[in-house]
Amino acid sequence: MAGRLPSLSAAVFRGREHVWSEAIGLADAEQRLEATLGTRYAVASITKTFTATAVMQLRDEGKLELDDPLSRHLPEAAHGTTTLRGMLSHASGLQREPPGEVWESLEFPGEAELLERLHEAEQILPPSTVWHYSNLAYALLGHVVARVSGMPFHRYVQERLLRPVGLESTTWGPSDPAALPYFVEPYSDAVRREPVLELGGKGGESGLYSTVRDLSRWGAFLCEPEESVIAPASIAEMHELQLMAEPDWSLGWGLGIELWRKGERIFGGHTGGFPGFLSMLIYSRRERIGAVVLANTDSWPALMRTGLALVEAALEELAPKLEPWSPEEPPPGEIEPLLGRWWAEGNEYVFSWRRGKLEARVALAPPEREPSIFEQEGQDRFRTVSGGERGEVLRVVRDEAGAVVKLYWATYPFTRTPETFESSVPGEPEPDHG
Repeated sequence: MAGRLPSLSAAVFRGREHVWSEAIGLADAEQRLEATLGTRYAVASITKTFTATAVMQLRDEGKLELDDPLSRHLPEAAHGTTTLRGMLSHASGLQREPPGEVWESLEFPGEAELLERLHEAEQILPPSTVWHYSNLAYALLGHVVARVSGMPFHRYVQERLLRPVGLESTTWGPSDPAALPYFVEPYSDAVRREPVLELGGKGGESGLYSTVRDLSRWGAFLCEPEESVIAPASIAEMHELQLMAEPDWSLGWGLGIELWRKGERIFGGHTGGFPGFLSMLIYSRRERIGAVVLANTDSWPALMRTGLALVEAALEELAPKLEPWSPEEPPPGEIEPLLGRWWAEGNEYVFSWRRGKLEARVALAPPEREPSIFEQEGQDRFRTVSGGERGEVLRVVRDEAGAVVKLYWATYPFTRTPETFESSVPGEPEPDHG
């Protein structure tokens, strides 16, 4: 993609494998120092993915809940009724930035001042109604992490995320070798240096510097996290749609994660913009393939288009590594009668036993669609833990001889042959179809 960029660093990854990377241009235009793959760039709002992951870690430890009001953890803060979930998904309704003209003065409030002046900020939209990007909300989330963990936010991210994931070249603020931030003149090919900013009481929303290789490793982690750092289910939850950001359904938001739709594919990741820097991390969790793009310029309209094109090209070129099939242990005896084809509402479903779990999928669903997965809760009772009807109960009905004759899933009857709604097992309550 054409663009006047002092430097550009990009990479493609597949899982934890660095498939391709390249750096071109000048990290320091005055000294004519070329960018390398080790050059650090401000990643700006990609920092939010770390903040969100920190919140999810604390949730998993039972120290907070996503639907907690802000006041539960920062009781002195104004706008205390907004929830952590709303803040993570940019549905809090809080104004975009802290009070004052911070992007003109470039003087950002310290932690105490940020909380003291929070009453000056507006609740510009009702919570949980409209997507509205808010750096202020993420600055507050950084303070929540610090307050709940008892550890300064920057140190928490360093010790609980950067170090365990192995992001050795990712730092708070610039450290050598770092690219310099530039403004490219619109009517000449000259560049002007942008200031290196001190964010004060901000930081939950920005502040990290990194390399394309480290961000590739972070993207791989968000595709397939290490359970010693955070539960994979929690990372999957971060990628679940919370709110649409674009009316054409091309861009949505999870919990700290941007979600792009291109055709039938959904990509996760985040973009970033900071004085003199642009960044993008994008990946497909299914194939565990992604791309990173970093540049030291204020403006590049093709950033998002380039990132999307790069990851789509990678998906075309890199055939997924398929795990060889190998035999598994047979299903337990009580599971065997549940397997095979069942019917409900005129649709055919296939129940299977895969990787030690009972699963179900619509027979005509495309193969890439994830099945519903069940966990057993008791005798003849299962809970849907992922996929369609998540949270709903699957109940097994047996006759007097103990043979399985019917299933109830989300109260709907499932039978071995197609039947009308009027059919029911004698003595069984009519299902609720509402």
